[in-house]
Amino acid sequence: MKPHIRPLCDDYLVMDSKIPFEQVVQHHGPTVWRVCRGLLRSQHDAEDAWAETFAAGLKAWPDLPGTTTVEAWLVAVARHKAIDVARGNARRATPSEPGEGRSGGPNCSATSESAEETVLRDVNAELLWAAVHQLPERQRLAVIHHHLGGLPYREVAALVGGTEAAVRRAAADGLRSLRRQRNELMERER
Repeated sequence: MKPHIRPLCDDYLVMDSKIPFEQVVQHHGPTVWRVCRGLLRSQHDAEDAWAETFAAGLKAWPDLPGTTTVEAWLVAVARHKAIDVARGNARRATPSEPGEGRSGGPNCSATSESAEETVLRDVNAELLWAAVHQLPERQRLAVIHHHLGGLPYREVAALVGGTEAAVRRAAADGLRSLRRQRNELMERER
């Protein structure tokens, strides 16, 4: 039997026929995680949005048209679920703990690394997410949806508003800012 998900072009996957939703989670889980983690400050909140994305996806899966670009659909659902989580948090203030556990995300396979390597990886990941969250909103959304979510610039423009050129510029400016922060951090460590 041929694969059920086929490439439409380099950046897209579409369904030939319905496949088990578990395979969709395995295939697109990391992308959805990056979008949720990029949009939400707390890893716990990102995990909630990730789970809610796939719960909603599972419910809608049987009725989803076969021509749907699955990754783009899941990224859009993830964005809406992240907004729901953020709005829910705004209604109930709860203190958050710094360094809330591992930053690999749901369903990431465990590796054989030392405790020191785990701590360093977690600290570096938290610094990266903090830097992403400090970007101006347009840059942050462009970086998250295009570079972390894998959406083409035209779809990001449709999601966040604006033109494709404006989204390209915002993403480029955001990456430049992240690189500058990374270089400054590396200089301080020397």
